[in-house]
Amino acid sequence: MNLARMIGEAMDEVLDLDVTLVYPPRDEDDVVAVAHAELAREFRSTAICSVPLLKDGHATGALTLERDKPFDAASVELTKTVGALLGPILDLKQKSDRGLVRHAGIAMRNATLALVGPRHPGVKLLALVAAAVVAFFSIADATYRVSARTVVEGLAQRVAAAPFEGYIAESFVRAGDVVREGQVLARLDDRELKLEQARLGAERAQLRRKHRQALAAQDRAAMAVLSAQLNQVEAGLSLIADKLARTSLTAPFDGVVISGDLNPLLGTPVEQGKVLFQIAPLDSYRVILQVDERDIAHVKLGQRGQLTLSGMVSDRIPFAVEQLTPISTPQEGRNFFRVEAHLENTSERVRPGMEGVGKIAVGERKLIWIWTHSLIDWLSLAVWKWLP
Repeated sequence: MNLARMIGEAMDEVLDLDVTLVYPPRDEDDVVAVAHAELAREFRSTAICSVPLLKDGHATGALTLERDKPFDAASVELTKTVGALLGPILDLKQKSDRGLVRHAGIAMRNATLALVGPRHPGVKLLALVAAAVVAFFSIADATYRVSARTVVEGLAQRVAAAPFEGYIAESFVRAGDVVREGQVLARLDDRELKLEQARLGAERAQLRRKHRQALAAQDRAAMAVLSAQLNQVEAGLSLIADKLARTSLTAPFDGVVISGDLNPLLGTPVEQGKVLFQIAPLDSYRVILQVDERDIAHVKLGQRGQLTLSGMVSDRIPFAVEQLTPISTPQEGRNFFRVEAHLENTSERVRPGMEGVGKIAVGERKLIWIWTHSLIDWLSLAVWKWLP
């Protein structure tokens, strides 16, 4: 026990002085090692050399060596080198043997010392700045705005569909063109209709001649049959005339063509009712916002916001919320609700189909809540999910 105590005192002497101690001293300039001298006298050690184990320039331990003959300069330098190499290795080994709780306690202690200790002024300054920022964000208010992807649509979209089965003869517009009311958009092939009209016209003339002959002969039965046939032919001619009047597709109002390009389809057949063009007005638009389900609870009717389109990033277009659709649509693994809004000030550059980002102002909130509520909501949901 005395040996262990005195060796420990010798090592403490090295740590206190933070120098290499040699006994017996090699010259008069060596530091007097009192504990080393007592260790040598008590246990009749011939020579003792102790070196600090260094880690980042600081002594973290000590290495004490004993032998029969005194330590020369080369042996002392070798011992110093060994101490410098063993210091980082033993420090790393000591840290790896600590448990998780011990690691956390040491980290907290180091952080506390850095904040309240006499050193590390940079850490103290950063902590003070961070505390001031958190305090400011905790008391400062700002307008909370819900962001959503948006698309501009015409307020009243109309379609131009094929009135009957036929072939595309001509196309005069395509998507993006501005059209006026009554302007011809496309024309269907009417040659077969005209041939059918000519055939029915000739048949009507024959029936009328036969009808006059029956009238002259006072053949009432033949007159009745011929009258029915004439009515049938007249109905066919009326139907063909109606189709001929609709072979030209015209714009229902002043607007812009938002979809449709028939130039590659000239001469191809189309089915009755097939949509050929979609037209939207130039001065009446609505905004469709895809609001995330996590933010839909904050959106109310009448709230206002601003829209920025991809093609007009420098403009802020105001709008007002008009309708909330209570049905969500899954997109990219998340659910979005459709919110309709009305543009208050439209620009000539706005066109249906343009996309951008809209922000709805929902009210005043604390800045710290605005930046952290998404994370807090996610954590709350995760905790609720795992609670028994």
